[in-house]
Amino acid sequence: MDLTPSICEYIEEKIGSLDKFLERFEKRGEIEIFVEIARTTKHHKSGEVFRAEATFSVGKKVFRAEDLNEDIRMAIDEIRNKLQQEIKKYKEKKIERHV
Repeated sequence: MDLTPSICEYIEEKIGSLDKFLERFEKRGEIEIFVEIARTTKHHKSGEVFRAEATFSVGKKVFRAEDLNEDIRMAIDEIRNKLQQEIKKYKEKKIERHV
């Protein structure tokens, strides 16, 4: 699937904003993000035909989210929300261990 410049910007805006949750790792250059966007079928025109997947590596920890949706932007929003929830849980666990 060819991505338009507006979709690329949307991905960078939504997924890139997750960096703020992991600033400490970003300063050390330990964050790696991989995003894959695909159309699951060329035959169908409606339904959950778009798939978005993101892998967010922070040091040795890997966060992963995937979503199927009828709208590509909604799929991107959903993987961002899933990753954000995973990152928050991870940070809470790290804080609990140090208290």
